[in-house]
Amino acid sequence: MTNKLKAAIIGSGNIGTDLMIKILRHGRNIDLAAMIGIDSQSAGLARARGLGIATSADGAQGLTRLAQFHDIDVVFDATSAAAHLANEALLRSHRPDIRMIDLTPAAVGPYCVPVVNLEDHLDAPNINMVTCGGQATIPIVAAVSRVAKVHYAEIVASIASRSAGPGTRANIDEFTETTSQAICSVGGAARGKAIIVLNPAEPPLIMRDTVFVLSQGADEAAIEASIGIMTRAVQGYVPGYRLKQRVQFERIDPAAPLNVPGLGSMSGLKTSVFLEVEGAAHYLPAYAGNLDIMTSAAMACAERLAQHLAESRLAA
Repeated sequence: MTNKLKAAIIGSGNIGTDLMIKILRHGRNIDLAAMIGIDSQSAGLARARGLGIATSADGAQGLTRLAQFHDIDVVFDATSAAAHLANEALLRSHRPDIRMIDLTPAAVGPYCVPVVNLEDHLDAPNINMVTCGGQATIPIVAAVSRVAKVHYAEIVASIASRSAGPGTRANIDEFTETTSQAICSVGGAARGKAIIVLNPAEPPLIMRDTVFVLSQGADEAAIEASIGIMTRAVQGYVPGYRLKQRVQFERIDPAAPLNVPGLGSMSGLKTSVFLEVEGAAHYLPAYAGNLDIMTSAAMACAERLAQHLAESRLAA
């Protein structure tokens, strides 16, 4: 590629700063042009200024005032769900063609988990990265869905309390709602439920996720193989993503069915998957895998989007 994707980040907190470091170190097709925040004294903006990146502490409005704004191809939003709604409206009023990759649970655009459905949304003006729990667990639900019809999927995401900043804490309700919806629309489950646990243990514990899936009866070896393939695909952009133990199966006898919320009594095959996500420690501690998987997934989307736009320009 001769032309890199010009990008800006809104949100100079932990997620935005980690994303900045990832792009600067490993971005093959991304050129970071601006870092935007609302606190002129934030560590993220200070680091960006020190690296020679254009900055503004006036939020999305400040981005529109930068000379670089009209060259920006994509904006990463690492703020909060409520802030993203305002940012999306403001930026699109100035640049209807702007692309946005949303790292909040606002869900203005379609839910996207790179290994599952990124190719379906390359032309979407706004891509939503669901949540950290969604990025970690929806690939597993989708892996089961490739083999058998999934009636119900429930995920529990446990993260270190120390890795949950103000944005994460402000979005707890949005986390559960957005993740539950994406378990169905992206993962393929008829119904989904999401739970997040902020673990206050010291020293902080690494992100761990549990996935329970109730599906039609199917070949257990085929499901385990599908999960293995999906796990390796996620590791392509999140190296610290791994299974904690072998996949567990339990046949649910029709004589002793499970009571599934909203679906009633059901039998079939219960698949249990236990995951661990270790961060790459580019900027955040290794235990903050919940933040690392979000920035890694967002960057994977931008890299593929850069290729797609380059191909579209060549075709034109």
